[in-house]
Amino acid sequence: MGTFDLLMNGFAHALTPQNLLFAAFGVLLGTAIGVLPGIGPAMAVALLLPVTYAFDPTGAFIMFAGIYFGAMFGGSTTSILLNTPGESASVMAAIEGNPMAKSGRGAQALATAAIGHFIGGIVGVTGLVLVAPLIASVAVDIGAPDYFAIMVLAFVAVSGVLGASRVRGFAALALGLTIGLVGLDPISGQPRLTFGVPQLADGIDVIIVAVGLFAIGEALWVAAHLRRRKQEVIPVGRPWLGREDLRRTWKPWLRGPFIGFGFGSIPAGGAEMSTFMAYVTERKLSKHPEQFGKGAIEGVAGPESAASASSAGTLATMLTLGLPTTAIAAVMLAAFQQFGIQPGPLLFQKEPDLVWTLIASLFIGLVMLLVLNLPLAPAWAKLLRIPRPYLYAGILFFACVGAYAVSGQPVDLLVLLAIGGIGFLMRRFGLPVLPAIIGVILGPDAELQLRRALQIADGDVTTLVSTPLAIVVYSLIAILLVAPVVLRAVRAQRGDRESETV
Repeated sequence: MGTFDLLMNGFAHALTPQNLLFAAFGVLLGTAIGVLPGIGPAMAVALLLPVTYAFDPTGAFIMFAGIYFGAMFGGSTTSILLNTPGESASVMAAIEGNPMAKSGRGAQALATAAIGHFIGGIVGVTGLVLVAPLIASVAVDIGAPDYFAIMVLAFVAVSGVLGASRVRGFAALALGLTIGLVGLDPISGQPRLTFGVPQLADGIDVIIVAVGLFAIGEALWVAAHLRRRKQEVIPVGRPWLGREDLRRTWKPWLRGPFIGFGFGSIPAGGAEMSTFMAYVTERKLSKHPEQFGKGAIEGVAGPESAASASSAGTLATMLTLGLPTTAIAAVMLAAFQQFGIQPGPLLFQKEPDLVWTLIASLFIGLVMLLVLNLPLAPAWAKLLRIPRPYLYAGILFFACVGAYAVSGQPVDLLVLLAIGGIGFLMRRFGLPVLPAIIGVILGPDAELQLRRALQIADGDVTTLVSTPLAIVVYSLIAILLVAPVVLRAVRAQRGDRESETV
């Protein structure tokens, strides 16, 4: 039986009333969970594992997949409207979506995110059907030096290229890398920067950092300036995308999935890495680079479609190799094992009905997600009409609840407030928040890959540039660092010649 016939058979199973109910419940629950900062899809699936033990495996995994995709969009909603990422993958949505919301274009930003998630998901799941085994086999051949090079590229791209000041960008990155060092050394087991607090031995969860820097920092910054400025009612804006919006978003919608699916298939940052790279790409290709950081709609469309496609890439690697590349994939792997099923190359042969029904349900869940969230965009945007004192008090409350829910430790609340204070100071002195978040997310993985590469090579540093992919990536890094300097020198020289001519 061919791939198309297997997929059609999967649709026949997925369109049964029971499985449709599982998909709808998963999408609704995932969207609600994504809106709450700190309570991510991995935690939701983990909490539901004991409940679903009595379920049919197919129905359980359909619901889990719905939670996965729904939580991705739910996190984008609070990122755009309240500058509070509900998921680490939705950090990028806050960078451009929140300025759009503050300028009265919140409904358009939400609609852009919803359509981006739909297109990215459709392309990503199609890739899962067609090229998942190929992508997975390529990922197996990528070694530690390649992973480290890719992460260094992400560091340089967002710290030294995107910001207005390279010094401030790298300072923010160093701050994020320092926060990422908190915890036990992965090799020796020695505590680092824990200051004798046992609860910090496992490190600081990236959600606490993201919520602290974005939500708490933003709330403190607004509170510090609330009485100095007259409060303005933010308009909701029209609930549809205009012709100019569509002209600027259709290419990012189509570019993002190819970045997202590729990065989602390899353990090099998952959805976070793909959204960062999609943002970098859109900023470089945009005809309006001066609008980035102030509400560029391309900066919402590309990363959001990449995030959704990355989810499909993560599932591709998990299903074909049994290799979880994100927390949610690891929990779903545990769910497979709970039902006595082992993901891997033989899964498509041993459990074809389950796999293809799950894949077909992903298409159905994405349609449900679009139908559910696109009409609700204006309603969500009306949250901005809540008076700021009440709005930010609510943000602080839910941020604290989400942070406490991560591990149930009171220390997390103190850490959240401390990081929120750092976020306030970063705004005060003009340090970009994004490089710090990247440092926290990718720093530990970069350290792990670096030390792994050096251990394999007995400390030989040249192993970091011993593969073709690593050489290509480092060459690209050199271009990113040198090209702006060269262009600036050329422009200055040209200006001097023009002034001498005059």
